This record gives sequence, C-alpha cells and structure tokens, in this order.
Amino acid sequence: MRSEKNIRIQSHQLENPEFNEPEKLVAWMGAIQAQDYGMSKWAIGVRLKSATVKDVEAALDEGKILRTHVMRPTWHLVAAEDIRWMSQLSKERIKSSSASRDRSLEITEKLYSRCNRLIGKMLENNNHLTRQELSLGLAKAGVAVDTSRMVHFMMRAEIEGIVCSGIDKGNKQTYALIDERVPPVKALHKEEALAKLATKYFRSHSPASLQDFAWWSDLSVSDAKQAVQLIQAELLTVRFRESSLFVHQSYNKKLTSPDAFHFLPAFDEYIIAYRDRTNILEEDYQQKAFSKNGIFHPVIMANGRISGTWQKTVNKNRITIKADFFETGEPNDERMRIAEDRYKMFYS
Repeated sequence: MRSEKNIRIQSHQLENPEFNEPEKLVAWMGAIQAQDYGMSKWAIGVRLKSATVKDVEAALDEGKILRTHVMRPTWHLVAAEDIRWMSQLSKERIKSSSASRDRSLEITEKLYSRCNRLIGKMLENNNHLTRQELSLGLAKAGVAVDTSRMVHFMMRAEIEGIVCSGIDKGNKQTYALIDERVPPVKALHKEEALAKLATKYFRSHSPASLQDFAWWSDLSVSDAKQAVQLIQAELLTVRFRESSLFVHQSYNKKLTSPDAFHFLPAFDEYIIAYRDRTNILEEDYQQKAFSKNGIFHPVIMANGRISGTWQKTVNKNRITIKADFFETGEPNDERMRIAEDRYKMFYS
C-alpha cells in the first residue's frame, strides 16, 4: 500500500490522469468547488491528460458540465447526469441552512413559489438570462429585489430543480431551465443517492475519513455513516500514522512513488474537500493557504504536500507565475517549469 499522500495524488487524477473529456473528469470527482469560476476551470484542466480552457468552456456551454449550488452549500461544478439527484439529496439541508437568512430578508415560501414561476416563465424556450436580467424581470412583476434576495431566489430555483447554469454571455454567467438543458433521468431513491455520492467521493478523494466525507457532502453524520455502510465492500480501512482512514479498493495496489508538482487553483478539491488537512499541510502554514473566513488561495503541491502559494500576472498577453514557498530550499527546478508551461498551454 502506498503512502497516504501518494494515494491522494492518484485518486485526484494528479498523477497518470485517465480522462480527456472535462465532463468525465467532473463526473469522476463527484463535484468540484466553483466559488471562483475562473479557477474552477483550471481545477478541471490540471486533472486531464491534455486540454485547454476552450475545451472546458465548450463542455460548460454545451451543458455537459453545470455550475450550481449543491451540498455545503456553495457553488460547485457537476456533470449534467448528476445534477438532479445531487440537488435532491442536498435540497432540505440547503433550505435549512438558509432559513434564518430567509426570515431576515422577509422571504416566505409563498414568495419563493411565486418567484420560481416567474423565473421559469422568463427562461422558457431556451432564453438564457443573467442574474441581473432576471432581477429586472422580477422587479417588473412587483417583487422587491436586491443582491442578497436574488442570491436566495436563484439558489432556491436551483435546488428545486428549475434552473441550472446556461451559456455564458461574454464574461457573465446565465441561468437556463434545467428541463431544456439536461435530458431527463430516472430519479434515485435516497439510499441509491447516498451510495452513489459516497462511491464518487472515496473513489476520487481517497484516503479520507467519515468526518471528511460529511464535511464535503454536508450530509448529517447519520446519513454519512449510512452512505459509508452502503459501500462498505468497496472500502478498505487503512492506518496512516495515528489515523484510520477509508481507501477505495481500487488503490489496493503498489505503484511507484510520484514526483508530482502542480500549481493548484484556489478552492481546489485537493485541500478544501477535507476537514482534517494536517496530513498535507503543516499547521504553521495553514493561514497562508486559506483564511479564517474560508478563502482558499492558489497553492503549490509538491509530492503530495502543500508547500507554498502562487500568483499569476499577465503582461502583454504573457503569463508569468510567481511562486512563494513556505520554506527555503524548495524546488526551483525542471518540475516548476513543466508545471508553469502546462498552465500556460491550458490558457493558450
């Protein structure tokens, strides 16, 4: 059995990637956090055999990948084939997490129902609209709108299975009717959905704990435990240092240790998808990788551990990456050049 970090590199498709198509990679990961929309495209690109940002944007425009609020809740990229059952699984918990803010914004269930009908009408016949355009439409119908209210109106329309992301208008994202964008699929029973989510997570995020899975999915502890029990036959329990973690059975094999080096995007799954991050990031450096209010910075991954942060600058269409390592003596070698060239090729 390989080390904990080496398995994680493999499961995240950061070593020997298996996929060419962006939508297949997203389906493998289950979901990719997309709070930073631009960076989330690179989160896909860095895990593919070969791709450019145009390939990822084409998959988004064609509706093969969709951006929506799901799970914790925050923005995620999900495969079109998964959006309905994932939204259904997390719907009630997202509603619950929004309830207090709904009251302060004076949003009632009756108002949500009315807005859902209005939004659905405005988007009929593949009429993809920005949030601003939808806001104007709601205001014209007599609904009081502001930025905070629109966030809640659109998130509710997403989790109710009415809207999903549409085709971007320039640099502005749009919404579209999910029934016009995604072919219908058979609904899953809760147990089927729990098992499917757990399989996707542990297959793409091993090794991980029950607490990591519960954090990533925002499932209740009881639902997270049930999900793990449903796929128990697929999981190995392996001791790493002082922790016992689940490893998907597909990694019960010996492979050579990687020499992996990547410039990972902000909010990358490699770091954000776990409650306990000490196995890849020293506690002394955590405040450099992410802030107390949940802002995750672009980070450098070297041989499985987070060893620094990076920034991109663009001057006359020329991209330059500035690396800031946490410790002196970190590699400034051929691996850095290869990783930087790969990033530049993605945006070429």
